[in-house]
Amino acid sequence: MTMLDDRAKLLLKALVERYIADGQPVGSRTLSRATGIELSPATIRNVMSDLESLGLIVSPHTSAGRIPTARGYRLFVDTMLTTERGQLLTPQLAADQPQKVIANAAHLLSDLSHFVGVVIAPRRSSVFRHIEFLRLSEKRFLVIIVSPEGDVQNRVLFTETDYSQSQLIEASNYLNQHFSGMAIEQVREKLLVEVESLRGEIASLMQAAVQVSTEALTQVQDDVVISGERNLLAVSDFSSDMGNLRRAFDLFEQKAQLVRLLDISAQAEGVRIYIGGESQIVPMEELSVVSAPYEVDGQVVGTLGVIGPTRMAYDRMIQIVDITSKLVSNALSHK
Repeated sequence: MTMLDDRAKLLLKALVERYIADGQPVGSRTLSRATGIELSPATIRNVMSDLESLGLIVSPHTSAGRIPTARGYRLFVDTMLTTERGQLLTPQLAADQPQKVIANAAHLLSDLSHFVGVVIAPRRSSVFRHIEFLRLSEKRFLVIIVSPEGDVQNRVLFTETDYSQSQLIEASNYLNQHFSGMAIEQVREKLLVEVESLRGEIASLMQAAVQVSTEALTQVQDDVVISGERNLLAVSDFSSDMGNLRRAFDLFEQKAQLVRLLDISAQAEGVRIYIGGESQIVPMEELSVVSAPYEVDGQVVGTLGVIGPTRMAYDRMIQIVDITSKLVSNALSHK
């Protein structure tokens, strides 16, 4: 991380806070007032040009003031944010139905932030309790998979070889005996090891079955819930540039990209902040994402967050996201 002396840090912090507050490029006059320390205009100008050469601030061509760059925001977020907890009044999320909790959480995020709330719904467990094969016709079989919750999924399986009904029974007995109650991913790994000891034709049937089971069990319904896209219409940073707005809406259309983005943060502890323009993760310069994973019974199952302009009140967003992730975890966990 860039080494800055205390004075430079103080000025950068004041500049970012000022710019977040009113959206106007910040001049040295404003800065000396904002920091409340006695610095000559020349000193401030020198520090500003140091910050600029470090790539932390930049002067928009039309103005004498400066605005933070993605790197400037990042340094601010990583080293200068002091969040006061507990200033937010939060409604409760009722736990009756997971889908409802997820939808409520997305609304809550967008209502509190006035930006866009996004929640990735929990992944369904990929554990199976029971599996069965039915022969439909030559080289065509039905795989019936029952989850521990009693959900039944059916998939048609096409195979290279034809199998007799007795072979199918043998295969399903083997899978149920050895693997019932395991996650499909584990089954797949164990099968690879055990394939040698199984008869060739049965082994390939099982691998095919595990493949379709993986697809069947890990299919995510409505994996991303988005609320408040229209809030971006009111953000001056966007409304002045319809191209940006359109790109933002395209991003929400391509939910897959959002899922990837939030998937990355599911592996992280606590609240994470992704600033547009600093990495490939956020595809748009003008957007930032504040996200956090949420848990069910101590297991991380999904992610939620706020998407808004790079110029946002990060400390407040961190609180909103943090509290919402705790609310969702509590609502979905079995007390």
